[in-house]
Amino acid sequence: MSYPRLKIDLDIIESNAREITGLGKKQNIEVFGVIKAVTGIAEVGRAMLEGGCTGLASSRINHLAGLRDKGIKVPLMLVRIPMKSEVKKVVECCDISLHSEFTLLQTFNDTAVSMNKKHGVILMADIGDLREGFWSFDELLESAQFAEEAEGLELLGIGTNVGCYGSVVPTKEKLEELVILAEKIEEVIGRRLKYISGGATSSVARLLDGDMPERINMLRIGEGILFGNDLVKGYGYEMPYINNEAFVLEAEVVEVKKKPSHPIGSLAFDAFGRKPKYEDKGIRKRALVAVGKADYADESRLMPRNKNIVVVGASSDHTILDVTDLQEDIKVGDIIEFVLDYQGVLYATNAEDVERVMLGDNTYVTKK
Repeated sequence: MSYPRLKIDLDIIESNAREITGLGKKQNIEVFGVIKAVTGIAEVGRAMLEGGCTGLASSRINHLAGLRDKGIKVPLMLVRIPMKSEVKKVVECCDISLHSEFTLLQTFNDTAVSMNKKHGVILMADIGDLREGFWSFDELLESAQFAEEAEGLELLGIGTNVGCYGSVVPTKEKLEELVILAEKIEEVIGRRLKYISGGATSSVARLLDGDMPERINMLRIGEGILFGNDLVKGYGYEMPYINNEAFVLEAEVVEVKKKPSHPIGSLAFDAFGRKPKYEDKGIRKRALVAVGKADYADESRLMPRNKNIVVVGASSDHTILDVTDLQEDIKVGDIIEFVLDYQGVLYATNAEDVERVMLGDNTYVTKK
């Protein structure tokens, strides 16, 4: 057994997925489980599917290709606007991709025809968050007409993204703007679109409030299933049925000593070019664990499971803990557990030295 290691509770993920997809089913909404935060771990994807997700999605083509290699056959969606250099790979392993450029649609069509395939596309409309999406309705409509008539494409619907860049709230009124755009397209092409994709985790708020526009019938959800912090801590919803401890980082103690709480000497910058402020609390008992920013990104978001442990600071490879208030004695070789959020898991699943332990019906260890 080696450390640091990331424990991933697949039962929690499945349970969370069941709760979120259950909310969707009440309003005839499909949920695609987004696995980009876990760098495409197939076991996490399977847990989402067991919990009711109808498909899986990621922003990275290698994540989706990995799912196919692991035998996962459900619809796969690329949720980042595809690069021109990866068109062939996208058509090969993805069923659906999101689009905001007419010229790229043409390239996708030509590639799909050459491969004797029909590739599903969802056109993204920017309704104010100012990340991806068509801003001009004329361009959106032109692209929809092209995709509808293209031999190698299947126009599945339109979608939007809010809250990721511009922090725009997906209110009922905002999502109704998307529905209006969809219905205008439907008038021109003469049929009903299969999907109107109303965003990601933040749009679950509309399900919780019961005011989701009726035509919205698909959401792309990752954080809300894996953690649920955005809805609870960000939007203030009470969701006791969502467990935010699916990902626990274990780190080994390598030093325990009583030391001053304020550095001694002239102060300049830390290893990251910052000028931290230190509070002088006198002599405190400190533990050093062999895990750092390279493994989880930001120590201020690190949550010790034991509430009597305080994270003081960190460098690339060490994290400093104040353990003065711990009831139990702590010694070198002990293991400290931390609950990770979205950012922490994104880093930890990318870190080569962090071992993964899958918890579920059969607990097992997997290397990166």
